[in-house]
This record gives sequence, structure tokens and C-alpha cells, in this order.
Amino acid sequence: MTKQFKCKLGQGGYGSVFKGELSNGILVAVKILKEPAASDGDDFINEVGTIGRIHHVNVVRLLGYCADGYKRALIYEFMPNESLAKFIFSSEDAANNPLRHWEKLQDIAIGIARGIEYLHQGCDQRILHFDIKPHNILLDKKFNPKISDFGLAKLCAKGQSNVSMTAARGTMGYIAPEVFSWNFANVSSKSDVYSFGMLLLEMVGGRRNIDVSVEHSSQVYFPEWIYNRLHQGEELGLRMVADEDAKIARRLTIVATWCIQWYPSGRPSMKTVIRMLEGEIDNLEMPPNPFVSTAPGEAEAEAEAAILEGSQGPTLAVITEE
Repeated sequence: MTKQFKCKLGQGGYGSVFKGELSNGILVAVKILKEPAASDGDDFINEVGTIGRIHHVNVVRLLGYCADGYKRALIYEFMPNESLAKFIFSSEDAANNPLRHWEKLQDIAIGIARGIEYLHQGCDQRILHFDIKPHNILLDKKFNPKISDFGLAKLCAKGQSNVSMTAARGTMGYIAPEVFSWNFANVSSKSDVYSFGMLLLEMVGGRRNIDVSVEHSSQVYFPEWIYNRLHQGEELGLRMVADEDAKIARRLTIVATWCIQWYPSGRPSMKTVIRMLEGEIDNLEMPPNPFVSTAPGEAEAEAEAAILEGSQGPTLAVITEE
């Protein structure tokens, strides 16, 4: 299928990915997992069992798998434009990078949000991904986003608000505070919301959230820098070519900073995030400062009051539903 692993697409902690072709000519991506210890098959079984039941336009499709002793592989639909990380961290100018157009960035953000919402609410069981980041968002030939890599995913009943965990999981920089704290009992779908917010900020900035190579030290941590500019009513200092771009950038930034509130109760559900991104909620209010500690009860009250203030009706009471 891979012609003896001729074309390597990428490599990570899980193993390597190769380009392949089925007998009917359909291109595929074959992920060869590193050989696990004798007792370690959880990630493989988790990914096959989870993604094998999922059918959504914004979730990558699993076509097959191989399990031969300790040799394991996953076969996915092929994504010709690789990952979102390739484009948002690219130094290419707008003419050569389709993701430098704000309308396209907004469309991709909405697509990712819809995919996460489907995982949280659209499946028989709620699926918590726990590794939402640019490298795990693949792009098809039309640059439609698809969520991939379910090796860290956890399943729970739809009526179950929180899940128990014995250890932190995810990628530093995208992990919600409660995931790596001692109190794992509070881990919920809101942890994916936090990761999405961090991803969205990198899309807005066109850079990694932590970058020590920037000219001014105040810009090293992009989430705090951009929040302060929003809060002070300053221009965002981002690449713009039209007033409409500025509106989109501001909307994406406000949504992202809502998502990265320190306490889960202060974050919106993905359903509300989609409404905010699509413009259903006019006059988005500034969220509380996510970098200042607030008591959990106060965070929840502030979040609900602030978003409701920008709504045209009472339907946003679902802000704390999860």
C-alpha cells in the first residue's frame, strides 16, 4: 500500500505517517505506531474504537487498521494540505498562503468548532479529545479542517459532566489548567474548549503563543499581550487589509479569550462558541481577564452575565450547561 514506506509525510511521538494508495486508487495516510510495551495497547484500541464510529465532515475518517502482534497501523483518508500548523506558522506572505485571508481563517475556526461540538454532543457517547492543537487539525484539498489523532481521547456518557483521570494528557501550551492540576475530578469537555481557545489565538496571531524570538518582551506570551490590547481598546497590531478583516480578527480574539478562562465554569460550551463565531451573538462582550485568578463561583457568574449582555435574547443561559 505504501510501496515499502516510500513517501514519509511526518513523524511524532506516536510513530510515523506514510502516504499510501488503495487498490482502487484512493490515496490514504498510513500511521505506523511505535511498537508498544507488552501491556500497552490502550492508545491503539482507544483510537480505533473511538474514530471508527465517527462520521462528520470536520473529523478525519478512519478507513482501516492493522494489528499484527505488536505491529500496529491506522489507515486514514489522505489530507493533501497536511496540518493547520504548516500554514499558520508559515513565513509565506498572504499571496502564497491561503490562511492569511481572515474570512478563510474564520471558516476554518468554525469548522473545527463544529467538529469538537460533534464529539461532545453528536455521538452516542461524549468524546473528549484532550489534544486539540494545530498539528492535529488536517486540511483537505479545499482547506476544510478535520480533527485527527484520537490517541488521548476519553469517552464518557452524555449525562456525565466530569471524568476521572489518573494522569495529565495532552500537549503543553494547549492543556487546560484543571488537566494538569491535582484535582482531576473536574476534567470535562470544557478542557477541549480551553485547547480550542489556545489554537484559535495561534490562528489569529499567525505564530506560536509562546515565542521568545519576538522583538519586545511583552509579546513573548501572545494570549496575554493580545488580551491587554483588546482590553485597552487598542488596535490589535495584526495583519489587516480591510475594515472587515479587523472585525473578524476582533471576534476571533474575543471568542478565544472566552475559551481560555482559567476556571472551566467561566468558559462557554462549544455550542455557544459556534454561535459566537458565526455572528449569532452581536456585540460580544469582553471576557474577564483569564490571567487573573478569580474564585470559581465568581468566574461562572461573570461569564454568564457578560455574554448574556451581548445577546439578543435569554437563550445563552446554556453557557454553564457542562
